[in-house]
Amino acid sequence: MDAQRLKDNFAQVAQHGDAVALFFYSDLFLRNPRLREMFPVGMSHQRDRLLGALGRIVSQVDNLPDLVPFVQQLGRDHRKFGVEALHYPEVGASLVATLRYYSGPSWSEELARDWTDAYNLLSKVMIEAAHEDASQRPSWWNAQIVAHERRRFDMAVMRVLPDRPFAYQPGQAVSLEVPARMRMWRYYSMANAPRPDNTLDFHVQLIDGGPVSPVLVRALSVGDWIKLGPPIGTMTYDERSGRDVLLVAGSTGLAPLKAILEQIDARPNPPRVHLFFGARYVDGLYDLDELQKMAARAPWLTVIPAVSDHDPGPAAERGTLADVIGQFGMWQNHDAYVCGSPAMVEATVARLRQMGLSDDRIRTDKYADA
Repeated sequence: MDAQRLKDNFAQVAQHGDAVALFFYSDLFLRNPRLREMFPVGMSHQRDRLLGALGRIVSQVDNLPDLVPFVQQLGRDHRKFGVEALHYPEVGASLVATLRYYSGPSWSEELARDWTDAYNLLSKVMIEAAHEDASQRPSWWNAQIVAHERRRFDMAVMRVLPDRPFAYQPGQAVSLEVPARMRMWRYYSMANAPRPDNTLDFHVQLIDGGPVSPVLVRALSVGDWIKLGPPIGTMTYDERSGRDVLLVAGSTGLAPLKAILEQIDARPNPPRVHLFFGARYVDGLYDLDELQKMAARAPWLTVIPAVSDHDPGPAAERGTLADVIGQFGMWQNHDAYVCGSPAMVEATVARLRQMGLSDDRIRTDKYADA
């Protein structure tokens, strides 16, 4: 298997953009009509996810230590869609057909062999990971909403109770499915550390045009049921580092950082923590009161709100999170955790690097449209 040949070929194919995923799924469903019911009615988000996953896999095809954990997680996560070992050859046949079509005259027997070998290896890793996962936990959990509070017209905080124990680490996320949007799984981070009563909190902001978030914010209420996929994510707290902590949260990017904050709060000797919580407007600081109450009883915690798009007066600092953290200190000796929109995360990480914080001390998560 020639890794560079795979990369060059995928770069050529990827120039055709969304047409690649459209061809792939059309071929897959024509060959296997029974598979169509495993996917949502609207496929645009699914096509984006396919291209993103393929791009990441190909870029790391010669870096197995980083690639294998990602592929294993794909295998575990696909259990909730009902994917079984018998489906993998069918997907592989459509993938190769798609690559052949968009490669045109550059397609060769060598490329066909490389792609087939690579896919067979990846599918083996996914199947083994799914099989091991099936011996330890269900494909999904049913969860009932036990509290639902609208913090703003477009934002809600809800609490759910899974029907079975749900083990996870603070900072991780989980995919949610609502009955009104079947098979449209979207990721949200738990906003609390694990509790004895097994309840989970989620912070949801309505995304204009998103199929799932409007249902979560406006249509669901106490007593309704949703589904939870398995927890994923690596933005988890390193309890062994001994360093002070910098948390930078944009809007509902606060959720996983609040879970980490609760984890730190439970330690016998918490490190010094600075939490910067930002939004465009003051009313976007939807959880500030609770954070300030926590800071009032926890001398190790400092909470600094920031507003970027208008003058907040004394309620918060003025500026983007990237600018505000630059005004409040030097963070070279901290561990940083950053979560928010892709633009906010990229700007904040760039500023931290400029200030001398090394990449191995920066953990990030970017929430996606839902």
